[in-house]
Amino acid sequence: MPDNEYSTLLFDVRNNVAHITLNRPDAANALNAELAHDLMEVSLRCEEDPTVRAVLINAAGKLFCAGGDLKSFAAQPKEMLPTYLKKVTFHLHKAISRLSRMKAPVVLAIQGAAGGAGMSLACAGDIVIAAESARFTMAYTRVGLTPDGSSSYFLPRIVGLRRAMDLTLNNRVLSAREAYELGIVTRVVPDEELMATAEGLAKGFAQGPTRAYVGVKRLFAESATRTLEDQMELETEWIAEMGRTADGLEGIAAFLEKRPPKFRGQ
Repeated sequence: MPDNEYSTLLFDVRNNVAHITLNRPDAANALNAELAHDLMEVSLRCEEDPTVRAVLINAAGKLFCAGGDLKSFAAQPKEMLPTYLKKVTFHLHKAISRLSRMKAPVVLAIQGAAGGAGMSLACAGDIVIAAESARFTMAYTRVGLTPDGSSSYFLPRIVGLRRAMDLTLNNRVLSAREAYELGIVTRVVPDEELMATAEGLAKGFAQGPTRAYVGVKRLFAESATRTLEDQMELETEWIAEMGRTADGLEGIAAFLEKRPPKFRGQ
C-alpha cells in the first residue's frame, strides 16, 4: 500500500519498483515547499533502499504538474518570497540530483499538462512516457520568472541551445508528439495505455542489470564535461568493473547459452 507519511505525494515500493505519485490534484500538482521537500525525502529513500531497482513517477488527477504553486508564492510576504523560492529550489534540486545519479532508472508517466517545474522533471527523467493528450511548456517567463529544476541544464542538451531559448522565451506549448520529435519525450502512447506502458518499462528495469544501468547514467552525465579521451577512459573503467559483477558474468553466459539472463542487480 502507498506510504501515507507524506502530505503531497504517495510512495510505496512493489516488486523492486518505487512508485512516486504527485498527489496535489486539486492544485494541479503544482510545486510548493512541501512537495519539493517530500520529493527530496523520497529520492533519498529510493537511493538508499537496496531493494529499489527502478523508479516510476506519475501524478494523481488530470494534470501531471502545472509548475510552481503561484498561490503559495503570492502568499509570502514580499520581502520573504526570495527566501521561499530558495527553500523550494533547495529541496527540488536535491531531489533531481539524487534521481539523476541513483542506480535505478527513473521512468516518468505524464498526462495532461507538464509546465514549468513539471517540464523540468520531464527533462530530468531517464525515460519519459507521455499520453497523446499531454502538453509541455516552460512557462517561467510568462510569469516573470526564470527556469529551475534542472531545465536550463537538460533542455539545451536535449533540443539544442536555439530551440531551448525559443521554448523558454516564447513559452511555446508543445503537443506530446512535438515533444517526442524534439527528444523531450521517449514515447507517446494513447491516454488509456499510459500507466500500463510506464509500469511495464519500470518492471522490466527492476529485473535488469541494475549496476550496468547506473554505469550508463553516470557515463552519460560525465560526458558533458569530459574530453573524448577522458570519456573513453571512464568507459574502460566502467566496463571492466561490470566484468566483476554477477550480472555481467550472467549476461555473457546467458548470451552464449542462448537463454534469457537472470539478473539480480548485483
